[in-house]
Amino acid sequence: MMDNSKRFLLIIGTAWMIDALDVALLSFIMPLLKTEWALNATQLGVVAAITSAGMMVGALLCGRLSDVFGRKKVLIGTLILFSLSNLALVFAPNVTWFIIIRFITGIGLGGELPVAATIIADRYTGKKRSQMLVLSDSFWAYGWILASLIAFFVIPHFGWRIAVMLTVIFASYALVLRKHLPPDPSVKNKPTTQPFQELLFPKNKRPFIMISIVWLIVMLTYYGIFLWLPSVLVLRGFPIVNSIGYTLIMSIAQLPGYYLAAHLLSKINPKKLLITYLLGTIASSLVFILSTSLPMVLLSGAFLSFFDLGAWGILIALTPSLFQTNIRGTAMGTAQSIGRFGATIGPFLVGWLLDMKTGIAFIFSLFVALLLIAVIIINFGISEQPSQ
Repeated sequence: MMDNSKRFLLIIGTAWMIDALDVALLSFIMPLLKTEWALNATQLGVVAAITSAGMMVGALLCGRLSDVFGRKKVLIGTLILFSLSNLALVFAPNVTWFIIIRFITGIGLGGELPVAATIIADRYTGKKRSQMLVLSDSFWAYGWILASLIAFFVIPHFGWRIAVMLTVIFASYALVLRKHLPPDPSVKNKPTTQPFQELLFPKNKRPFIMISIVWLIVMLTYYGIFLWLPSVLVLRGFPIVNSIGYTLIMSIAQLPGYYLAAHLLSKINPKKLLITYLLGTIASSLVFILSTSLPMVLLSGAFLSFFDLGAWGILIALTPSLFQTNIRGTAMGTAQSIGRFGATIGPFLVGWLLDMKTGIAFIFSLFVALLLIAVIIINFGISEQPSQ
């Protein structure tokens, strides 16, 4: 019999799995859209970025709504929106409609993660909270693995529209699971003041601004790197990127990164651990771009997945601990919404730079510089404080 924590983790982890499934599947679909609708790199960047634009709106809106109407209702609502919009995407006749529908899909996706993280932060405290948040984020890797299997065993035979339809089916199953979430205590404790105003109170203003900048950098670099990674590797002459083996290696490498982070959070301060993982991301990026042999590309790419996704999980664990319960949903949603602005810029920026004939080494160097800024901010700009 599954204990309550594991059952809760399974239910809430579907938020990360569905989000990752959608993001990863888009990266596999993008080359097909380029051919089907004759898109250039800049247009393809818009296709990749528009989902993040919707997620920016969704995170901001749903984080606030979860503080007012309760986490569970809003979390279920985001999944319904995602499912209906993806169903509409199956029938998109051209790139214009594809972009419009993806924006709506993004609203549902963007609202999911901050609300799901807030539910965990409300239910647990201390080290247990941090570990549960990282373990929930580990479901992101399972979403990537699932997308990889769909990309190699479904899309070549049935096309990208059937692949999108499969995400609707998975989302429907997740919706059934979420109806079994426990009652939401926050519904009875609505904020007495406007949460957005409280974020600007002296005790909240500095941590909110600092953590939001970190989210901006982490999302910009992650989406800029991973949505374009297959295309970048093809440009560098590594056709193995088109194999199921490569994709699974990159996806599975995320899991030990998450699990090690969850284990270390019981022993190491979250700030220090986050800095360590970001430095690991920087080192892996440098080795990756300098690699000239296939084994080094695979190894450095695996470590890039290991550290980058692990850092994301630690950041999710750190953020809600900085804010009290009555504004936690708003703080988490707003910080991630600002981060989604970076996620919107990242893919478009890479596409534009590639069209401008800028070298791949320059793009990765830019991302490394941004990650170094994030490390400095975390070390000197964020002071952990006990939350209610």
